[in-house]
Amino acid sequence: MALKRIGQILVDLGLIDEQQLATMLEEQSLRGGELLGRIGVSLGFYTDEQLGEALAEQWNTTFVTLYDRQISADVVHLISEPMAQLYRVVPLELSGNRLTIASADPQKIQIADELRTLLGYDIHVCVATEPEITKAIEKLFSSDNESVESLVSDLESDSELAAQAAATAKEGVTDLTSVEALAESAPVRKLLNMVLLLAIRDGASDIHFEPFETEFRIRLKADGVLQEMVPPPKHLSFAITTRIKVMANLDIAERRLPQDGRIELTVGGHPVDLRVSVLPTLFGESVVMRVLDRGVVSLSLDKIGMEAEMLRKFREVLRRPNGIVLVTGPTGSGKTTTLYSALSELNDIEDKLITTEDPVEYDIDGIVQVPIDAEIGNTFAACLRAILRQDPDRILVGEIRDVETAEIAVQASLTGHMVFSTLHTNDAPSTVTRLRDMGVPPFLITATVEAILAQRLVRRICTGCREEVVPGADVLADLEMTTDQVVDKKFYRGKGCEKCNRTGYKGRLGIYELMIMNDEMRDLIIRNASTEELREVARRYGMVTLRESGTEAIFSGLTTADEVIRETILDA
Repeated sequence: MALKRIGQILVDLGLIDEQQLATMLEEQSLRGGELLGRIGVSLGFYTDEQLGEALAEQWNTTFVTLYDRQISADVVHLISEPMAQLYRVVPLELSGNRLTIASADPQKIQIADELRTLLGYDIHVCVATEPEITKAIEKLFSSDNESVESLVSDLESDSELAAQAAATAKEGVTDLTSVEALAESAPVRKLLNMVLLLAIRDGASDIHFEPFETEFRIRLKADGVLQEMVPPPKHLSFAITTRIKVMANLDIAERRLPQDGRIELTVGGHPVDLRVSVLPTLFGESVVMRVLDRGVVSLSLDKIGMEAEMLRKFREVLRRPNGIVLVTGPTGSGKTTTLYSALSELNDIEDKLITTEDPVEYDIDGIVQVPIDAEIGNTFAACLRAILRQDPDRILVGEIRDVETAEIAVQASLTGHMVFSTLHTNDAPSTVTRLRDMGVPPFLITATVEAILAQRLVRRICTGCREEVVPGADVLADLEMTTDQVVDKKFYRGKGCEKCNRTGYKGRLGIYELMIMNDEMRDLIIRNASTEELREVARRYGMVTLRESGTEAIFSGLTTADEVIRETILDA
């Protein structure tokens, strides 16, 4: 049965009139789709409690108050604090296999689905106000601040779970029932859930589960650096990897071959994709999850950290009618985000944009996106040929990996298309040498390549603990600077605080090197000039190198000298 709209329910309950509803709808269009019920509260038309009662009627459930409610400690322990914070829910009671929770957003039906998957209980949702949810979470979890450390400690002392794991290990994978039962056990589920939620909350890009001879290691990669968590007991490695494979719909009986899958979650109101890679090793299966949190990605050229003058030049190149723009750098240097930010800016109704990627990382309305699947022959080259028959104006090729893809990209640009792609090279000038080595003739490079953008990501100094520091002689030597050159310059570092988990860094920013082709550079390429000659001419025409871009970020107090030296050591 179709749900009544919340606006109509509010009118039926006499909380607002038709004129006030029209005002709320108009305000909603201005606020970019904020929930209608919350808008009425912000305008003072009714209270949080009255909105809660209306939502309960809309979803045919119960409105509850939490301030005077006694909740059993056993029920509270069913949900970890990170889970309660991210899903904004409070556990109320457990009856058989049915867990009743309170939520201020019953319309987010995916919350119940996700908790059912994560916890293994049937979920019944009641409605409470947002302020009461916040107070209840603070009250319930403040005294028992459960952590990964306490969970691991409990697991190590769980003799029954250890015996179950040992029995499963002896039986091997023939008895899939006992394997699955171990993977679905509450302690294993709870530990994995907490690791996933902490990783997503802290903005980790990857989660590594690594089996060794005497330990099972879990590491999170945040801001490009791996950090180790408290390792769970070694005997649970099989249970944890099996649980991940169950969540990713992989074959739990297959332990000899690599497998790839994905887990789709909705956390804190936005979708999160976990790309799962399972690799058989000497001591079990190693699992790496790539976290693609679409809710935190800001696809805007204004937010990628490029200096204003360089950004102006880059935007001019993007608007050219044809040619090739290449973005280069190592894996994880933000190339895809830069190109997507460019495409988002070019995403007009007048132009057709098509991308081909392995895999498609971000879903953008208005852009046709094609996933690569080499196993069935759907390669970059094959896809690119088909794309050219789809009448595109601008094309994104995820990566130029071979001469065949390079040649088709060149042909596409020669026939009036703008092509964007990525390559793995150290800097902008060396990209030309890489294309020549791949077999692309110099005359085609000069005819098609319009610009090359090299980039790196460096960690940003935490603003909560930033302090001025005097650089040592070794740091200045690595930067190829003298004390006279930095006499009026300031260097900074983060000393470490709660906000940045004692690392001194929070977030990352890009440093860039933009080489825009001109006639003199094209003559050098035709003459097979060296990378050094090309770099020299590019700098004469105003190219800022990666090292110079990084040095500017140091003096602006955005990053540290160590970060810039680490990321640009090959480009000095």
